[in-house]
Amino acid sequence: MSTPRPCALSIAGFDPSGGAGLLADCKTLEANGVYGLGVCTALTIQNDVTFERVSWVAPADIRDQIRLLLARFPIDFIKIGLFESLPQLLELTRWLKGQNPRLQLVWDPVLKATAGFEFHQRPDPELLRALCAEMALLTPNRPEVLRLWPAPTAEAAAEAVSAWCPVLLKGGHAAGAEATDLLFGSGAVQAFSAPRLPHGEKHGSGCVLSAAILAQLARGAALADACRVGKAYTATVLASNPSLLGYHFHNSLPHEN
Repeated sequence: MSTPRPCALSIAGFDPSGGAGLLADCKTLEANGVYGLGVCTALTIQNDVTFERVSWVAPADIRDQIRLLLARFPIDFIKIGLFESLPQLLELTRWLKGQNPRLQLVWDPVLKATAGFEFHQRPDPELLRALCAEMALLTPNRPEVLRLWPAPTAEAAAEAVSAWCPVLLKGGHAAGAEATDLLFGSGAVQAFSAPRLPHGEKHGSGCVLSAAILAQLARGAALADACRVGKAYTATVLASNPSLLGYHFHNSLPHEN
């Protein structure tokens, strides 16, 4: 007899192509052994190469979506993606913690669409500090972390922000034969590497990584282990085909020794 899957929630935008946002998150959660629930924050008009516009969901409707899910399902792990307003995001995270103080929140800060559409400018430092204080993990790429926190390098920015919450600095925008993600937290840095693939660029790869990490946390993994397995899962999606939309797989997780 199989045991029930844990639940995890994605609060994110709807991407009709399924490469990013809610659809990508729920595919990833399912493939990682977690039942994925979704709350829509935005309806985007896009595909894997073009972003035209976005229609934002009202904050009251976002809360109502969440409220009914929390009333029905045991949700201790939530990923947050595309959101209209960072001050409103802070209000939401504090409301969420009021509903369930055990919540572990993973924030994948979507500041700019792959096709170039900008959602947020640099936040006020105090707002960023307050947001990070509510998070279990922040998962920016290199351009995003420099937009969040000005610094000479992305590593320096990630280290500074990690004073408030752990930061996984994604390495997809760096150069070199390997793509290396760096986990900053508690004064230490851990590296997770995978070969850089010749046709490995994928629309929404950052969403996949953060959702895979969330799934592992929901399954009981420690943060570093969740990042390692999430990185390995994302590598299978990047290697799945040469297009910009990756395929997800069941039973493809690396086995523990």
